[in-house]
Amino acid sequence: MIDTLSSRIVSGEYAKDERLPSERQMAQDLGVARNTVREALDYLETRLMIRRRQGSGSFVIYDPAGTLQAHSPVAEETGPLHLLTVRGVLEPEIVRLAILSMSPKQITALSEIVSQMEAMSTDATAFIRLEEEFHRQLALGTGNPLLVACFNLVLDARRQSFRAAMYKRHLTPAKLASYQRAYNGLFNAIAARDIEEATEFMKLSLVEDQKLLLQES
Repeated sequence: MIDTLSSRIVSGEYAKDERLPSERQMAQDLGVARNTVREALDYLETRLMIRRRQGSGSFVIYDPAGTLQAHSPVAEETGPLHLLTVRGVLEPEIVRLAILSMSPKQITALSEIVSQMEAMSTDATAFIRLEEEFHRQLALGTGNPLLVACFNLVLDARRQSFRAAMYKRHLTPAKLASYQRAYNGLFNAIAARDIEEATEFMKLSLVEDQKLLLQES
């Protein structure tokens, strides 16, 4: 349920400022209980993807072209090296657990994000948003709510202004094409349930971010 709604929001099927269907309508459309819809909306609200208005419904506030910024005080205070350290601990383990736990439906949703990433040619901000969603879907794929909560904080820290500005400076069309190939390779490894190769792709991604940080220092 969370995967379905978040994918529709990120893809633009539910656009910014659009009111979502009622809980009853979504429950009927998706064949789930209303409390399942309510729990999914609770989660999306904590991720600042929707906002509920009493008496009016739920509205999309996720903006793929918006400014990337951290919201949590901990995220705002996290330095780039600390962020890389935590990512190095979590991300290889997340991809390992995701490969073991993700359903075919979840992998299909991941492929849709990769397709959207491959369609980007110059929009660095939109690419970063999709990159975040790719990693968030992997975390959800682990089936571990505590790990998801921890990684949501990492994603928030990744939205710090220094990182967004750094990406915009260095994410040239050539570099963007390189990232697209890397994510395509990572997805193929995940779809093939190849833990070793997927983990190696994840580690290489961290190395690339480290290189960017060194260029900035």
